Amino acid sequence: MTSEQTRLTQLEETVAHQAKTIEELSDQLTEQWTVVEQVRSKLDRLTERFLTLEEQSIEAPSNGRPPHY
Repeated sequence: MTSEQTRLTQLEETVAHQAKTIEELSDQLTEQWTVVEQVRSKLDRLTERFLTLEEQSIEAPSNGRPPHY
């Protein structure tokens, strides 16, 4: 094998390795984005629940003493 063929083979191996790495990173990014969307959805539901509970606590009568005491 000539040095040019050796260099070409090394470059092809490097490109193949980089392509595999890019594919793996893309898969990881897809998985992470799925988790981010799930967390965002849970946060939205919790925010709605919190606001509902907050509104209910404002509307509920206090359990304290009446003002004439």
